[in-house]
Amino acid sequence: MLTVEQCGQCLSQPPPWHRLYCVGDYTFPTARYIQQMKYADKFWFARDLSKLLASRIEHPASMVTSVPLHWRRYIHRGFNQSQLLANYTAQELGVKDEVLFRRIRSTASQQGLTKSARLHNLKSAFTLRKQDFHGNIPSHVAIIDDVVTTGSTVYQLCQLLLEVGVKRIDIYCICRTPEPSG
Repeated sequence: MLTVEQCGQCLSQPPPWHRLYCVGDYTFPTARYIQQMKYADKFWFARDLSKLLASRIEHPASMVTSVPLHWRRYIHRGFNQSQLLANYTAQELGVKDEVLFRRIRSTASQQGLTKSARLHNLKSAFTLRKQDFHGNIPSHVAIIDDVVTTGSTVYQLCQLLLEVGVKRIDIYCICRTPEPSG
């Protein structure tokens, strides 16, 4: 696991997060579990995937949160896979799980988009639910997502946390994929 300080690309263009923890690359069999969880309603896979993820985390954040789904996608799918992963991972790590974000704009699927198209697609898509802090801004927060490709989604969410004074942000994900060309 590389920290931002050790990653060559991160040195030239530092991301707003400190560390990204993941189970592995988006390849078989893990990719298949994620696809089945999201698209074949096998939401119970989230528990085992979360156990794998939690086993990789050396210094857990005091609070975890998830990438939000727009309400239309939530109704269509019936659950938010990132929220399930956050719930189970928080339980495994013994930390708080809070819903800190809201997706205020429905966006096209990120799958297959270039990095610049992903950033454009997500512009103004999220807001922070500030009332969830109850006046206490945590210093270390982790954002959980199932798959991180270009980091565009978690980048947008990190910016919102940094604006309210969160000092350290980690990303927890099941899989990391290579960036699409373009």
